[in-house]
Amino acid sequence: MTGELTHFDADGRPRMVDVSAKAETERSAVASARLRMNRAAFEAVLTRRSKKGDPCATAELAGIMAAKKTADLIPLCHPLALTSVIVETHTDEGHAAVRIVATVKTCGKTGVEMEAMTAAAVAALTLYDMLKAIDREMTIEAVRLERKSGGKSGEFTRMD
Repeated sequence: MTGELTHFDADGRPRMVDVSAKAETERSAVASARLRMNRAAFEAVLTRRSKKGDPCATAELAGIMAAKKTADLIPLCHPLALTSVIVETHTDEGHAAVRIVATVKTCGKTGVEMEAMTAAAVAALTLYDMLKAIDREMTIEAVRLERKSGGKSGEFTRMD
């Protein structure tokens, strides 16, 4: 091993990056997703009622659970002991949309960007599932990293 952090060995085979020599630091990441829908589905979000229950509460819980399972979903992703996962839903009445924001923290040797993005994406998919009987044309868009801190690569904040 050369000490280079890569997901491939010298023969080009995939492997999990060896982070054993890295220092443990506090790390956090914030990711978001957006779900656009028709007015009827948006009313279900505002009233927190659908045939399946409260769509936002269910989506927030699903996002938290997904963050904890990221290593089972994303190949070569390290299993991490997360210290905090917060998933929030925010309504945008002018566009009949919901913005999902996932904040994930750990103290470890690798970052939590994938956990935050997984939480936001799964929360958006769960909202879709909760509301699809009302609107099958909903659009999940802009699943993205908003910011991260900690680790060797330092700080990142999206500028747009």
